[in-house]
Amino acid sequence: MHFRDLVTKSRSCRRFDSRVPVTEEAVRDLVELACYVPSAKNLQPLKYISLTEPVTVAALFPSLSWAGYLSDWPGPIDKERPTAYIVMLGDRSINTEFACDSGIAAQTLLLGATASGIGGCIIASLDRQKIRELLKIPVTYEILMVIALGKPLETVVIDQISGDDSVRYFRDVHNIHHVPKRMLDDLLLRFH
Repeated sequence: MHFRDLVTKSRSCRRFDSRVPVTEEAVRDLVELACYVPSAKNLQPLKYISLTEPVTVAALFPSLSWAGYLSDWPGPIDKERPTAYIVMLGDRSINTEFACDSGIAAQTLLLGATASGIGGCIIASLDRQKIRELLKIPVTYEILMVIALGKPLETVVIDQISGDDSVRYFRDVHNIHHVPKRMLDDLLLRFH
């Protein structure tokens, strides 16, 4: 797949086929990709927890908030929930700044998932205390985000926008998820 195609097909997926598991091996392959990405000062402070066991996957779900712009949608129903998660942690004993590293790693995980036929969604709206208790995460680790994974069960399309058009994603009457993206000429600036 051409890299441009990979990037444009890598969309946040919020509905999955819960009958199709994502294996521990598939998650390990994705996390291995994150081992090779750039890291500020090459400190590599990110750590990961792989969740593929159905009981633990189900237990994590209530600690996640889904699609803030879709205020009338509480998140995926039982048969549309992810079948795996990657919990991304920042190891405070190595560094206390994770923003650059976590963004690069999260995008790499999503691109790897897309290339493998897996859908993914970065979730940063979390009940971190509940997650810490559920997974027994020591306070040395900051809970940065959760990557939901599963077989995609929705169509996500990019809509090009310009100017003051809304950036709010939405679902149309056919349940197609639309993601507005600004056009190149609105992003590429010149100041002369």
